[in-house]
Parts: sequence; structure tokens; C-alpha cells
Amino acid sequence: MIFVPPSRRSARPSAVGLVLAAVLLLTACSSTSSPSGSGSDTPEVVLPTPHVGFDYQIGGPYKPPSGVQAVSRDRSADPVKGLYNVCYVNAFQAQPDALRRWERDDPDLLLRDDDGDVVIDEDWDEALFDLSTAAKRARLAKTVGGWIEGCADDGFQAVELDNLDSYTRSDDLLDASDAVAFARLLADRAHAAGLAVGQKNTAELLPKRSAVGFDFAVSEECGSYDECGAYAKAYDDRVFAVEYRAADFARACRTYGKRLSLVLRDVDVRPAGAKGYVRRTC
Repeated sequence: MIFVPPSRRSARPSAVGLVLAAVLLLTACSSTSSPSGSGSDTPEVVLPTPHVGFDYQIGGPYKPPSGVQAVSRDRSADPVKGLYNVCYVNAFQAQPDALRRWERDDPDLLLRDDDGDVVIDEDWDEALFDLSTAAKRARLAKTVGGWIEGCADDGFQAVELDNLDSYTRSDDLLDASDAVAFARLLADRAHAAGLAVGQKNTAELLPKRSAVGFDFAVSEECGSYDECGAYAKAYDDRVFAVEYRAADFARACRTYGKRLSLVLRDVDVRPAGAKGYVRRTC
């Protein structure tokens, strides 16, 4: 499988973090949870422990460094026995090497503009999924939900759903309500499979976390965007935070290094031993 790098973020005003801090309401969290209405045969959902050693390995798996207790890996990789494993799923956009399959089998599930052209996230050459109707969301959820259930079958404990913010790159063809509705379908599938569900970035949707069913967060560059506090408050410090610039990492460590699971990685999240590999912790 060809790896596509991690989540893509659109620029947002620096005031977002301040606004979120004012509107977020704390919700009670426990070390374990179960989907609402779950039966006795529903697998237990285990939430991550706050402030544990974390490694972000979605660019390729390698032996976790000493002290690591939780790791995130692409869904094509194996989880690590004895650790808390988060499965990376590109849930809202099509990987470049899969585009031909989508155009052949489900062309109407790719978002198209008024000219009929597929809407592309140009930074990463990824086609956006069309989340505009309940029927299309349900069909997409069958495929993406299958990937999620595959994570559970492989032994992961949680899943992070990447590109939640794809609606911000949709030329106004999608909106936040479409993303929330689709994420809810995927969260239900994940919980039914016994997986905790991580909100990947998109801090502006933190107030919708309960409506979706998110259990924790995977945040890229919360130090850079001044959002670490908003994620920490929303998820009771159950946050895996990744920084890509040393200055942002240092600032995040000073303020949240004793609360969140923080790691500095190179932007391509290369495996250990590869040229350009970077990894530091607070």
C-alpha cells in the first residue's frame, strides 16, 4: 500500500482557540465506555490513558522507542502487542492510488463541482468524498466502516478518522453538518467493533464531539494554532498531540507537557532510520 502523509489542515484565525475555550463544556470521561444501547456481547471500548509516552508512526512502522505506551499506525500496518494502538484511517478523502477504483466502481461518491470535475485536495492530490446526502454517506460508511472493523480485527484499540475538515476544502459544496453526520456513522461502527474513536484535528468541531461520539483527540500542531488547551479541556487530557516545528513543540511542552501525550515528528513522519527522521518528547 502506498502511504499518504498525515492530516491536512486549512488555515484558521488564531482566535479560534480563545472562542472554543469559551464555548466548550466539560463532559465526564471514564477509562472505559460502551456505545449507547450496547448489548452484553458488544466489545468493551477502552479509552486512552492521558499523558503516556506516544509515537506517531503513520509514515511507516518501526520498533517503538523506550517509554512509548501508545502508538498510531496506518491501517495497513500491524499493531504493537502490549501497547495502546490507534489505527489511522483516511476517512473523508480518497488516497491517490485508490482514485481509479472509486472512479470505476462508485464515481458518484466522489465530490464534483458544477462542471462535473472531481474536487481535489490539491495539497495532497486526494479526491474528496461526497457527503452531501444521507444516502451517499450511508454507502461510504459501508466501505470506510469495513476498514474500521478491519482495524479492530487486527487488534487495534482505537481509530483516528483523518480529514474531518475536508468540507473546508470543498468549494462550499459541503458543510460542517455533513462532516458531523458522516463521522457519527463511522463512530457508531467503531464503537460496535470495540474501538475508541479519536477526533483528528478540526478544533472548530469540538462542540460537536458528543453528537459524533468522539472519545479522545489526535491533534496536529495544537501548539502552533494555540488549540492545545481546547482539546485538553474537551477530552479531559486524552489527547495525542503531534508537532512538526521545534519552536511550537517547545511551547506546547512548557504549557501542556505534563498533561498531554506530546511528540515532535518530522512532517513526513518517516520511520526510524530513514533520512530526515525526527522524534522528540517533552
